Amino acid sequence: MSRYLGSLAVVLASILWGTTGTVATFAPSLSSLFIGAVAMGIGGILQCVLAVPKIIKERDLLIQYSYFLIVGAIAVMIYPLAFYSSMRLSGVTIGTVVSIGSAPILSAIIEYVNGDFRLTKRWLIGATFGILGMILLSFSENNSITVQNNHIIIGVLLGLIAGFTYALYSWSARQLMLKGISTKSAMGATFGCGGVLLIPIMVLTGFGVFDSLTNISVCIYMALVPMFVGYLCYGFGLSKISASTATTITLLEPVIAAVLAILVVGETLPLMGCIGILFILICLALITIDINK
Repeated sequence: MSRYLGSLAVVLASILWGTTGTVATFAPSLSSLFIGAVAMGIGGILQCVLAVPKIIKERDLLIQYSYFLIVGAIAVMIYPLAFYSSMRLSGVTIGTVVSIGSAPILSAIIEYVNGDFRLTKRWLIGATFGILGMILLSFSENNSITVQNNHIIIGVLLGLIAGFTYALYSWSARQLMLKGISTKSAMGATFGCGGVLLIPIMVLTGFGVFDSLTNISVCIYMALVPMFVGYLCYGFGLSKISASTATTITLLEPVIAAVLAILVVGETLPLMGCIGILFILICLALITIDINK
């Protein structure tokens, strides 16, 4: 039952995260670095504030396993910068697809290298469906604005960096939890430290944030809803299921992003994209069944 609740929490986080790309398009004048820094930075600091009592209580354990905390904090700092820059350069769908689609494989590799993961046939089949779905969604992208090929390549590379850092901070936070540190402390300390590291980026790239109410609203939404609430849900999920399973479930995020692009932005999704969404839903079903056996 606990694993089931954990998987549901990650699904909810994925739904919230899937809104970020569409919401970011409402503030095109803002730097992608600033949007990423303010979203993850403010959201992370709020998580840390919420967890202060737990962090103080468990400070000795956090100091003892500080190497996990340092790795996680650096990954948290890099992830939003790479992720939002990837979406800005290669498009919302492709950026999301590469970043989130690569994370399960990279997460499984990290866990496998550290002896924390055992591949099962069902997980492999589910992950395969998920990755195929990501590929189909990517190639079905219907951009209204032509993106230069070199920008797409850079965007894809940044997406892979985002996928790796996403997998890395998920793994490091999970390791802290396995050492007896509470979910609040592990997530709050990791994201709080990462948020502090992002403050200089906010200061250096925050030009134009107060130019319009829309820009301010986008920043507030990104920090409070997908990043603060979303990562609270994700942290709960990580305390119940493995990082590789959690990152695989978040393959739902590009599906949400694609649906919102159709409903809000007015994009169309070809048949290939619809098949991709179906594959991802099959992936989610297989992974959820696997973790609750």
